[in-house]
Amino acid sequence: MRVKDSAGSLLRLTTPLRVWSQRFAFFLLIIAAIGMIVLNRADTAFLERFRTSVVDTVTPALEAFSQPVDAIGNLGDGIRNVTALLEENERLRAEVAALRRWREEAQALKSQNETFRALLNYVPDAPTRFVSARVIADSGSAFVRSVVVNGGANNGIRKGQAAVNGDGLVGRVADVGERSARLLLITDLNSRIPVLLERTRDRAILAGDNSIKPRLVYLPSHLPIAVGDRVVTSGHGGIFPPGIPVGKVSSVRRSSDGEITGATVKPFVNWNRLELVRVLQHEPSGMVERPPDAQAAEQSQ
Repeated sequence: MRVKDSAGSLLRLTTPLRVWSQRFAFFLLIIAAIGMIVLNRADTAFLERFRTSVVDTVTPALEAFSQPVDAIGNLGDGIRNVTALLEENERLRAEVAALRRWREEAQALKSQNETFRALLNYVPDAPTRFVSARVIADSGSAFVRSVVVNGGANNGIRKGQAAVNGDGLVGRVADVGERSARLLLITDLNSRIPVLLERTRDRAILAGDNSIKPRLVYLPSHLPIAVGDRVVTSGHGGIFPPGIPVGKVSSVRRSSDGEITGATVKPFVNWNRLELVRVLQHEPSGMVERPPDAQAAEQSQ
């Protein structure tokens, strides 16, 4: 009985304190925060030493706790790396198998091609020589698409020769100086290049229009052309060697009856990264040379 009376008396004494603390807890926290700010302003060095001491005290414990966590993280990374390596290994195995099949087919086609050439007494094209030059100026504008290279007549560059880079056809030589030349790009309004659709073997003319995607003109009306078809030079006219990559068909417009009304090509060349070009000194094989007296008569005129 006395214990119950004592507990009741203690509860009656602590109840006002608990109610008071709950009621004024927010204000106490504000006062404590203001006190810490004042103390920080008053004795910054003391707080810095206290903070450093706390950090030094808990650092060994943090290191001890971090080691298992790091070990688990490294284990997870290792498992992910092994999984990625296995997937890459499978992918590479499939690529190697596909390349082996392509190599066997290429060797068979090469042997067959050599046999047909021997039977037809085929005259191969003369090897193409080239002169490398660096793009030193971009003279392009809203009306002209051309660049200047640091090679000219002294290097064997002649007007009309084709210029390429590692991606594909760049253009042709429009003007030649002694130590420089201007290249007319395939996107220029005055550019006209005989090309060939690699899949269908149909001929067309690639016409520049000063945009980044030149047009295909003189196409057959019902040509089964599709977006993504590769376009290469046809070699007609003897200026450009045949088979130079030009680009891919990017769009095809047709009328209601299926006739082609327009097609554009996205060139392989990245014009923003055009630095080096090769000017091809192409001499078409099988062309009949004029007699020396005819050349002399033309030069005299």
